[in-house]
Amino acid sequence: MDEIALMTAADLDALQRELSQLEGEGRREIAERIKTAREWGDLKENSEYHDAKNEQAHLETRIATLRDRLARAQVVEVAQDTTGGVVAFGSTVVVRDEAGREQRFELVSSRSASPGSGQLSIESPVAKALLGRRAGDVASVSLPRGSRELTIVSVD
Repeated sequence: MDEIALMTAADLDALQRELSQLEGEGRREIAERIKTAREWGDLKENSEYHDAKNEQAHLETRIATLRDRLARAQVVEVAQDTTGGVVAFGSTVVVRDEAGREQRFELVSSRSASPGSGQLSIESPVAKALLGRRAGDVASVSLPRGSRELTIVSVD
């Protein structure tokens, strides 16, 4: 992937800690499981060995994914001064749709996103449509279920 991965310094630190743990302790544990399973005999019928090798493959895939995200990471500081009223990384935005329903979103990194809790990834279609806009602006968002018009009620 060539896309930049936007994240906070805390997100970057968490990714680095996870990678360090997986490359160190995680690999040691898997290697020990494989070694123990090999000692049990015939590898063709040794389910413990095959399970450990599958787990090793998943671990290495996760490590590669984390390395890729770290290589593409761009640390973005959350603006503490939101008096400008412009939607940006870290903003809390209240929007109203065509039906008059209001929703509140906080724009966060993809690692911190939790749509059910109102925390949208800065990389999501809705967040991208809202970025750089102010209260009163209308943003058109193309979604899988069709296009939506969102009026920005407030930006904090």
